[in-house]
Amino acid sequence: MNAEAVTLSRAFTVNPHVTSLIDGEPVKPRAEGEDIPVVNPTTEQQISRLREADADEVDAAVRSARRAFDRGPWPRMDVNERKDICYSIRDHLRKNAEELAWLECLNTGLPLHSVRVHVQRMARNFEFFAEVASTLHGETYNQTKGYLTVVTREPKGVCAAIAPWNAPLALASMRVATVVPFGNTCVLKPSEYTPLSMRRMVEVFHEAGLPPGVVNLVNGRGAVTGNALVSHPDIDMIGFTGGTTTGRMIASTAGRNLKPIALELGGKSANIITESADLDRALDGALAGIFGNNGQQCLAGSRILVQRSVADRFIEQFVERARRIRLGDPMQASTEIGPLAFRQHMDRVLSYVEVAKADGAKLLTGGRRAAEPSRGWFVEPTAVLAPDNDARVCQEEIFGPFATFLTFDTLDEAIAISNASKFGLVNYVWSEDLKTVMRCSRDIRAGTVWVNTPMMRELRAPFGGFKESGIGRDGPTSSADFCTELKATIIPIDGAPMHRYGA
Repeated sequence: MNAEAVTLSRAFTVNPHVTSLIDGEPVKPRAEGEDIPVVNPTTEQQISRLREADADEVDAAVRSARRAFDRGPWPRMDVNERKDICYSIRDHLRKNAEELAWLECLNTGLPLHSVRVHVQRMARNFEFFAEVASTLHGETYNQTKGYLTVVTREPKGVCAAIAPWNAPLALASMRVATVVPFGNTCVLKPSEYTPLSMRRMVEVFHEAGLPPGVVNLVNGRGAVTGNALVSHPDIDMIGFTGGTTTGRMIASTAGRNLKPIALELGGKSANIITESADLDRALDGALAGIFGNNGQQCLAGSRILVQRSVADRFIEQFVERARRIRLGDPMQASTEIGPLAFRQHMDRVLSYVEVAKADGAKLLTGGRRAAEPSRGWFVEPTAVLAPDNDARVCQEEIFGPFATFLTFDTLDEAIAISNASKFGLVNYVWSEDLKTVMRCSRDIRAGTVWVNTPMMRELRAPFGGFKESGIGRDGPTSSADFCTELKATIIPIDGAPMHRYGA
């Protein structure tokens, strides 16, 4: 471990027993229940224990959020009061940024320099949506003679917010920050693999002045804690970020209970490299698109489509650069890829090497558990050349540092390959030709098309996926629609005439 890591480990501590937070207070560990190890993926050593929340504990958390919504001050505050508290949350997150980043790095294996960016984005999420909530307004209609109709927006209620393990701070904060500024309350469930930064994040919320019950935290596995949460009758809406398989189960439960949902799900995004691209910039973007965040990102440009005229040169340079990527302790500033988040996931990612070979793909580089570092769940940056887009490595989300190359001749072919997927989250296009760019923007079936740039999130724009990549959008208008109910109040002017039954 490097000097920076040693310094940080002395500055911050890990809670040895992670429990739920309900009504702003930690739940005491119970004698009964399931203890789940929390493991550092860099060292493979247990660093904490998580006490799983059962159905009774989830019920207590939901009831707390219900009380806070039905009788608490939060929904009844002036919007500027809520905005001030959200701004205080922003400031406290920034004040505690190094601790939050260290905990997330320790628990997820994400490089520390990347997580620091996530923390700043987290603070920005609260600032942005507090501003959005403060500018919402109603509508009035007086076109119908004798009547005035007033349309108002009201908070919807209690949200079940479920966060993934690959970027907990960034993605959990997006869920919470799009819900609470509008006057809602929520119960947050992180992944059982990565609870450490989440627990501290919710503590920071309360240190910033958030009233008890507005954000509650429950920990545990999806089949136990998650299922109890999404099926609870007092939940009014569900926001989930994670895999498509789990999203489908949540949607089924929500449908039976007639609960609105917002789902940000998986992806198998195409990264189109045309012969008109700035190939040096496209190379940097392609490497960042698949190997950033240790390859564990739904936005990954995992299908790299290269026009045949430039394919040999581009793929050769990509492979050369991939072999030089620095794996190591995620606390070190020089590390580019850390370990995968947990052992089972590492094994799953590596299993796709044999899947690729069975489908006729050619292994270009990687494909093994890294020899160095000797400990930790490290996977070599991997790339294969697929025979066609029907190969499983072109259709299934691998969610790791695993790139799949395909070649194409015409733009029509590239667009067809891009769209030949059950997913439609994002797409990348690299071209200096305006007609090519505009054609791709028009014809590609994805929620976001990034042109000549790696990932860039514009909070003012809607974000979400087509097809099996999700339902709904995050963004000012979309989030307001999801988090509020519209109410029409109709008022007669000067007494509207009506029939007097029985007079």
